[in-house]
Amino acid sequence: MGIATREAYGKALAELIKENERVVVLDADLTKSTKTSEAKKACPERHFNMGIAEGNMMSVAAGLAASGQIVYASSFAMFAAGRAYEQIRNSIGYPHLNVKICATHAGITVGEDGASHQAIEDLALMRVIPGMKVFQPCDAKETREMIKAIAEVEGPCYVRLGRSGVDDVNDENYQFELGKGVVLHEGKDVAIIATGMMVQEALKAKEELKEAGIEPTIVNIHTIKPIDEELIEKLAKTHKVLITCEEHSVIGGLGGAVAEVTARRCPARIEMIGVQDTFGESGTPQALLEKYGLNAKAIAKKVKEVLQ
Repeated sequence: MGIATREAYGKALAELIKENERVVVLDADLTKSTKTSEAKKACPERHFNMGIAEGNMMSVAAGLAASGQIVYASSFAMFAAGRAYEQIRNSIGYPHLNVKICATHAGITVGEDGASHQAIEDLALMRVIPGMKVFQPCDAKETREMIKAIAEVEGPCYVRLGRSGVDDVNDENYQFELGKGVVLHEGKDVAIIATGMMVQEALKAKEELKEAGIEPTIVNIHTIKPIDEELIEKLAKTHKVLITCEEHSVIGGLGGAVAEVTARRCPARIEMIGVQDTFGESGTPQALLEKYGLNAKAIAKKVKEVLQ
């Protein structure tokens, strides 16, 4: 098992804050958990703990960005996207300010913290804000590349990060390209379009399906908005069905984004694997993934069903 994307975020941020004197980091009293503590060690004079006051943190981030800084603001996804939504919309999104909201502990793999802390709505909330760019890396290497790349992007960004360790998907030669999906394996008939830790589950499902003589295409979508419309259209034209996989509600997340593209550009059959309009609960990450049908076994089963 590799490291969690939140840990990779901390390491990348520590490097970035030393490289770029415009970078400022804000955290809502969770520096050890979000791993912004790494940036604090590297450059304490540009790291500020704003306390348990997420709305105020986003307002301060807006003020710093309006003064020319590149601000990375972090908390758990439930609090960053949920509790501070009004400030993100009106103080960061509306004036299109240079704030990078890097939210950790997203999805049901937060585990034992339960439904109150499991953000399964954050992609939908952030996608709908005009001008907000939305990202979700699948592993440590992609996280490091992404965190540094968005420093060069003008305007607000939302990066969704996880708590649990994840296997490496990309090698050291990987280069992040904003807005471009990554085809990890070329197959036929079915295209599995995944984001975040579901990319690893999709790759595991591919190995399971190989035994049944089924070889799906596997795609990593790290940029939810702006999504790679050209790639989705191509997949829709060359496959019988598209299956989206996300550790998020099937309403308004990756599945919704893919469906919006196909509705406009190339009608296609789409099946969505994700949280099915319900809240999570307390449990181990693996137990929750199994219960909510978000593991490799569930993906392989869905592929077999649609091909029948």
